[in-house]
Amino acid sequence: MIRQTTLAKGVETSGIGLHTGVSVTVKLHPAPPDTGYVFIRTDLGGFEIPASIEYIANCSYATTLMRTGVMLSTVEHLLAALRGCGVDNVYIEVDNLEIPIMDGSAEPFVALIERAGLIEQTAARKALRVRRRVSIEQGERRISIEPFDGYEIDCEIEFAHPIIGRQRLCVDGLDQRFFAREIAPARTFGFTAEIEQLRRANLIRGGSLDNAIVLTPEGILNPSGLRYRDEFVRHKALDIIGDLALVGLPIIGRVTAERSGHLLHALLLTRLLRDERAWEIIDAPADADREPLIMSGLV
Repeated sequence: MIRQTTLAKGVETSGIGLHTGVSVTVKLHPAPPDTGYVFIRTDLGGFEIPASIEYIANCSYATTLMRTGVMLSTVEHLLAALRGCGVDNVYIEVDNLEIPIMDGSAEPFVALIERAGLIEQTAARKALRVRRRVSIEQGERRISIEPFDGYEIDCEIEFAHPIIGRQRLCVDGLDQRFFAREIAPARTFGFTAEIEQLRRANLIRGGSLDNAIVLTPEGILNPSGLRYRDEFVRHKALDIIGDLALVGLPIIGRVTAERSGHLLHALLLTRLLRDERAWEIIDAPADADREPLIMSGLV
């Protein structure tokens, strides 16, 4: 039996919101079995927002949750870190309306989780096993999920930019060390041509070269360069892991994404869960002997 996990102790970190530019502190606390991930707005009297697909309110440039009018934005990188590190249950205290962007990746959150440590709990870990293929398409953008003996993400992006172009990443399997090494450090990115438009829309007010890869028409502004040659598609995989964590359980299935984004991820989960024949809840299988694989490159 694979047991559920939570944190061994409480930990905290601080930063600014990418879109709001406000200062925010996040505290992670151990939680009982079958809690899942629950956000707690401490600035609003401890108001709780479970990390669940039913509370998705907006998917423009970030995933935003809302429950009875109370919002919390940019949750995907922290959720990816929790799922990638194998955390099942945690209370997440937040004292403002956006999770801090940190360095634009999930790596600082992985470090926070590693500092806390994990402990096993008495209850068995459950998983959502996909039984039927479900897909969403919007023009050239598409994403699907289908039965598979494990958890695989095959994603592809394409941008008319000399640094990005067409990139593809296939991740077969996921564990804490693999996630921390291959996926978590990949940063979010944006284009100088979009900055003014985004700021007029009251977005990226906290954006800087410290928390995003910023692309000019010919290259990038960041003096430190890229962390991976295909960092952009690795960040897409990070977003997929974070958004799909809103299903509330580890997933057993294959995800195939092409030019997808937060909206398509949410639509896919909604369509999947509405079809009760397309999934089932099972005890999580043991896969400790199966090494994760990664195939990546410029297409």
